[in-house]
Amino acid sequence: MKTDQVIKILFIEKSVEDAEQIISLLRNSGIAVRPARATSAEQITAALDELGPDIVLFDPSVGTLELREVSRMLDAHGRDLALIALVSQADNATITELFVNGARSVALRPQPKQLMAVIQREFDSLNMRRQVRRLEAALRESERRCDALLDSSTDAIAYVHEGMHVRANQAYLDTFGYADFDDLLGLPVLDMIGPNDADEFKNTLKGLSKGEKPTGVIELQARRADATTFKAGVEFAHAMFEGEPCLQVVFRRQKVDTGVIEQLQRDAVTGLFNRARMLECIDEAVAAASQGTKGQALLLIEPDNWQSIVAGVGLSKADELLAAFANRVEGQLTAHDTAGLLAEHTVGVLLHTRNDDGIKQWIAGLQQAIAGGIFDLGSRSITITTSIGGSLLGERNANTELLLNQASQALRNAQSQGGNRNDLHDPAAREKADEERERYWLSVIKQALTQNDFVLYHQQTISLQDADGEFSEILLRLNGPQGEVLPGFFMPIAEKHNLTPAIDRWVLNQTIEHLRARDRMGSPTTFFVKLTAGSLEDKELLPWLGERLRQAALKHGQLVLEMTESKVVTSLRPAQEFVQAWQKLGGQFALEQFGSGLNSFQLLNHISADYLKIDRSYMADLPQQQESQRRVAEICRQSRELKKQTIAEWVEDAASTSLLFACGVDFVQGNFLQEPQRLT
Repeated sequence: MKTDQVIKILFIEKSVEDAEQIISLLRNSGIAVRPARATSAEQITAALDELGPDIVLFDPSVGTLELREVSRMLDAHGRDLALIALVSQADNATITELFVNGARSVALRPQPKQLMAVIQREFDSLNMRRQVRRLEAALRESERRCDALLDSSTDAIAYVHEGMHVRANQAYLDTFGYADFDDLLGLPVLDMIGPNDADEFKNTLKGLSKGEKPTGVIELQARRADATTFKAGVEFAHAMFEGEPCLQVVFRRQKVDTGVIEQLQRDAVTGLFNRARMLECIDEAVAAASQGTKGQALLLIEPDNWQSIVAGVGLSKADELLAAFANRVEGQLTAHDTAGLLAEHTVGVLLHTRNDDGIKQWIAGLQQAIAGGIFDLGSRSITITTSIGGSLLGERNANTELLLNQASQALRNAQSQGGNRNDLHDPAAREKADEERERYWLSVIKQALTQNDFVLYHQQTISLQDADGEFSEILLRLNGPQGEVLPGFFMPIAEKHNLTPAIDRWVLNQTIEHLRARDRMGSPTTFFVKLTAGSLEDKELLPWLGERLRQAALKHGQLVLEMTESKVVTSLRPAQEFVQAWQKLGGQFALEQFGSGLNSFQLLNHISADYLKIDRSYMADLPQQQESQRRVAEICRQSRELKKQTIAEWVEDAASTSLLFACGVDFVQGNFLQEPQRLT
């Protein structure tokens, strides 16, 4: 798994702490995670729209949802993602049932390595499927280009498998006098050779079939379909056709008039591109879309009630009417657009470099131009309307067959509504909705900064060594339209738009006000405040913070800034400079998720942390995990030698608290000791 990628995970389980533990495991591995959590069908639908997850982790013990129901919801959403069942223990019957009900994989919660391996495998598999879709488009484009080069070549070229023709270009057909490749299919290439040169040609083919290298040009007499002969130079090369090894045989000939090739690509009645050339154009557009090109759309256009119209004007006038109809369509195109006849009376149009509104305006303009015009057919004049169905072309539907099916379905939908209608499929509708939601939440975050719509909570940190005063960690929430929102939802959006430094300042300013108020009441408190990586680059933060602390007349050490070990490691130089400057102001610093690295104490050679917050993964089933107990005790021993204080987070039971005291931990924190409370 690439660590520079963001993996979006939807947790369907009842415990927030369990989800956070998995998030911690991933982040400790250097993997950026964008999480969401749901426990009901409505929340799943909202998360699918808002987060667009890559992986869904489902805990069958959630109680409110069944795996089969979740699987159906994910299938209905239409997004390619991985559904992983997350269980504490499993036997063969359980695993079988999970797979039957839609799980792609099963992960064991008590086995972090297996859990990480499953997530990594499914995420890699998802990326592989996405890459395959891009490669399919690239392969189709490559094959199209090869076919185009083959057909446009002035040399007569054929592909031969076991002596039989399997492919030939137009120049080959023209050279040997065949009207269609079907006349050549299965015909021995030896039939193309004059009788005097047949033995030499046959021996050459035998040698090449045994793997011998092709010789130079062979001069011989070639024989046309009408039995006449001509001199030709023949070259051979080993090649592949439809996955099978074959020989490429080239007969040198005179150059073909390019005007003839152009004429062969046009429909004789309408003058538009014929079906074969139009499909090539669609392949080109699909390949461009897979590379990120935007603003393309495929439209299918048909006159309404065509059979009835033809019955009225007569079959002899059908071609004339179709030509006039095609001319009316072509008249609406720009130099960048392409039109071709894809079926008997179905005109295909590829629009380029237009936004969604521009495409809709073009469709409306064409329908108006056709409905408002008169078609003269000899002594008769008629009016017609048209139905148009199409699909916007993007990376998600960058596949020619899929694109044609979507446009065809849209055309049928338009026709089913009556005449002169249109229907446009948008494969990126969900992404556009996501962008709209992101813009909405961005405005909510900006409003929260200006109108103090953020809310601070705190969770008490209990001293096991009788330290003076109170200690608490500050937790942030956002007052959203439907209640308070956790930072896991809005902080990624804030980080994307570089708003985290402003949020950090808001939190720090409010925290300082609360510290000053507590000092007045005679309740001195130390607050731990999380700092985002964006604030490390804010050169004005520390001068501002120093001035605010001076104005508040707070004691040194009452405000402890903290960052996770993984973020500090990835921004080591700016973090080192920041911590040094902060400690010169009398502040203290804490490292979160300490112990998650291979050698976390090595980091202390660069970052002078005052507190070490032991990684929460060690707290999982601590009374039963001898190795975790040993590791925590070792962290505490080394910390005491370095005169650092240790804090154990996510402590959930009395037995763990007793063990942590025995290990020498200085502070403990967790819901077992106190649920987060609103800071007042």
